Amino acid sequence: MNEVAEAETVGAEVKRRVQKQLGRASTSRAGMWFWEVDRVLLLLTLFLMAIGLVAVAAASPATARRYSDATHIMAPMHYFWRQLMWVCVSVPVLVAVSMLPIKLARRLSLIGAILFTAMLFVLPLVGAEVNGAKRWIGVGISQFQPSEFLKPLFIVSTAWMLSFRARDPELPVLFVTGAMTALIGVLLMLQPDFGQTIVFALVWLILLMISGISPLAIGGLMGTAVAGVVAAYLFYGTARTRIDNFLFPTKEAALHDRYQIEMAHATLTEGGLTGTGPGGGQMKFRLPEAHTDYIFSVIGEEFGLISCAVIVLLYAAIVIRVFMRMIDEEDAFVLLAASGLAAQFGVQALINMAVNTGIAPSKGMTLPFISYGGSSMIALSIGMGLLLAFTRRNPYLKRSPYTGRWSKG
Repeated sequence: MNEVAEAETVGAEVKRRVQKQLGRASTSRAGMWFWEVDRVLLLLTLFLMAIGLVAVAAASPATARRYSDATHIMAPMHYFWRQLMWVCVSVPVLVAVSMLPIKLARRLSLIGAILFTAMLFVLPLVGAEVNGAKRWIGVGISQFQPSEFLKPLFIVSTAWMLSFRARDPELPVLFVTGAMTALIGVLLMLQPDFGQTIVFALVWLILLMISGISPLAIGGLMGTAVAGVVAAYLFYGTARTRIDNFLFPTKEAALHDRYQIEMAHATLTEGGLTGTGPGGGQMKFRLPEAHTDYIFSVIGEEFGLISCAVIVLLYAAIVIRVFMRMIDEEDAFVLLAASGLAAQFGVQALINMAVNTGIAPSKGMTLPFISYGGSSMIALSIGMGLLLAFTRRNPYLKRSPYTGRWSKG
C-alpha cells in the first residue's frame, strides 16, 4: 500500500509540474508556445500526417512489388517504415519552426530562399535524373528536391517585399516579385517541372490580390497568365506533350500520361463509397507511383469516396481556418505570409486531387502530408511551422472591437 501511495504522490507531482510548465501563468518558451499556437491548426496537420501513414501503408505493397526485381526484393511495408521515419523527423521540425519569433522566421526564410534558388541554378549540373527530369540533389543515401523547400521560403520572401506597399504604394515591388517569380519559373521548366511552375505563379498572383493591387492590374496579370500558358504550349515541349496527351490522347499517349490518369480514376472509384477495406484493393497494383502522385486514388479504393471527401474537408478546414484567423490582422507582412502559405498548401492539394480524379493532366505533385516522400514531408513541415509561427496569438491580449487595438484582457 505504501508503494501505491508513493506512486500516486509521484504521479500527482509530475502532473502538477506539467500543468505549471504549460499553464497560462508559465513564462517558459514551451509554455508560451503551447498557449499561443493555433492548436486546432496543429491538430488538423497531425491528423493529416496520421492519415498519410495509413495511406502509405495501403500503397506500400503495390509500390514495393513494382520496384522489386530479381536482385532486390522489397519488403511489402518498406515505404511505410521509411515514411514513419520521415514523420518522426518532420514533427520536431514543424514544432521547432513554429516556435520561431516572427522576425527570425522572416530572416531565415530570406536566407533560405536565396540558398535554394542558387541550388536551382546548379541543379542541371549536379542534379540526379529520375524519370527524365533533374529535380533532385543527392545527399549521401538520400535525395532532396530544392523546389519543395523553396516554395514556403519564396512565399515568405515575396510577402515581405509586397508588405512594403502598405508604407509606400509607389515602390516597384510588383515588378521585383514578378521578375523573381519568372526567374524561378524558367529554372523549374529547365528541369523540367511545369507543375511546380504553375504553383509558384498561382501563389504569386494570390499574394498580389491580397496585397490590394488594382482590378486593372489583376486583369492584366490574368491575361499575361493566359498568354504564358499559350506560349508554353507553343514553345515548351513538356507542356505541349502533357496538354496534348490529356486533351487529344493518341495510342502513344495511352501508354504514358493518359494511362496514368485513367488508371488513377479507375482505382479511385473502384471501392465505391465505403472502399474495399484495408489491404483489399487490387487496382492499386496496376497504378504507377501509387505511394506518391496517386495515393489519393489508393485511399479511394481501400477506404472509399467518403474518406476522400473527409480529406478534402480537412484541407479546406486548414485553409479556411488560416484566412479566418487573418481577418483582423493588421501587420501586412503577417497577413500576406500566412495567407500565401495557406494558399500554397491548398493549391498543391487541389492540383494533386484534380489529377487523381482525371480533370487535370499529370503533374508529378504530392498530396501534402499524405504522399510518401522525405523531401516533401520535411519541406511541408517547414511551411506549416512558419504558418503556425505567423498565426500565434498572445493569450494575455485581446483585441478591442471598438478600436481594433490589442490590450491585456
